[in-house]
Amino acid sequence: MEQHRTRPPHHGTRRGRPPLPPQGRGAEGGPAGRAGPAARGGSGGRGGGSGRAGAGRGGGPPRRRPAARALAALRRMPNPRLTGLGCGLFCAAVMPAVGFLDRLLFGASLTVYSVLFLPVCVLTAVWVRRGDLLTAPVVVPIAFALGLLTVAEKGDGGSGRLMGLVTALATEAGWLYGGTLIAGSVVIVRRIRMVRALRRRAATARTPARSRAMSRPPGHPPKHP
Repeated sequence: MEQHRTRPPHHGTRRGRPPLPPQGRGAEGGPAGRAGPAARGGSGGRGGGSGRAGAGRGGGPPRRRPAARALAALRRMPNPRLTGLGCGLFCAAVMPAVGFLDRLLFGASLTVYSVLFLPVCVLTAVWVRRGDLLTAPVVVPIAFALGLLTVAEKGDGGSGRLMGLVTALATEAGWLYGGTLIAGSVVIVRRIRMVRALRRRAATARTPARSRAMSRPPGHPPKHP
């Protein structure tokens, strides 16, 4: 009875010849050779993409928009909180100082004084605390009239000074009303934001109580302490 000889499995290597490393087999066009360029190309593509992304991210500091830069500058400014009395003292001190500087530098120009009155109105309305918001629109016109004494024309005697003050108020009434309107608008916006924040807090506080009431089994009354 014939017996068939079994041959050992052939792994692609010849007798007397050491097996080639994976790189050598890849160079001869084996499976590694076909997959090698694709793998190298894939890794190179990913590396190139990551390099470009890294260059885009780390090439320099990110540029901010002008609005973001202005907002950051406003946040860095001092943010005091003035009471109603402090708000009045602030305006009563700043507007006469503005009038003296106007007289020294610009020869008592009413236009310069009125233009500088607007930022004072904005700062007063922004710095007043929440409990005294309505104080700002009242204090601002009084401070305008008080500082106007330093730049108004001074006549002979008390009646002449009074007439100069009345004339300056009449000629600069538009600036006076405009500054008061700006202060009132800022106060209204702050008031609306404060009311919305209070409502949001109240709704957040009611949400846990409502969830506990819904999770309580039916027929069980709430426990009172």
